[in-house]
Amino acid sequence: CFFGLQYFLKKYMVGKVVTADKIDKAEEYLQVHFSHPVWGYNKELFNRGAWEYILKEKGGMLPVSIKAVPEGTIVPYKNVLFTLENTDDKCFWLTNYLETLLVQLWYPTTVCTQSREQKKIIMK
Repeated sequence: CFFGLQYFLKKYMVGKVVTADKIDKAEEYLQVHFSHPVWGYNKELFNRGAWEYILKEKGGMLPVSIKAVPEGTIVPYKNVLFTLENTDDKCFWLTNYLETLLVQLWYPTTVCTQSREQKKIIMK
C-alpha cells in the first residue's frame, strides 16, 4: 500500500525550497560536522555554486519531475511506486540527493501495508 509521498512533497519539495538562508545554514552545518581537527574543512564537500544556481536560475524551485502511483494504491512487489527525473542537466547530482531523502517514504508505506493486512485478518 503506497502512502506518504504527498505529505513529503508538500512539506519539503514544493515551491521555493532553496533560499539563501538555507544555503548558508547547510554550509555552516557541514563545516561543523565535516571539519577535521588537523586538516580543517574541505570547501569542496558542499557545492554551494550548484545550490545558488537553483536559487538564481530556478527561483529556488527544485528542477525535478516526479511521477507516482496514486496514494493508497495496492502495488504488487517488484513494481515502481514513483520516479524522480531531473529536468536540468546542470543539476545532474540532485536526483541522487533527493532519492536519499525520499527513502523516508519506506516507513509510512510499510505502516500502511501492515495496517491493511491486519485489518484483513480482523475482518475475517
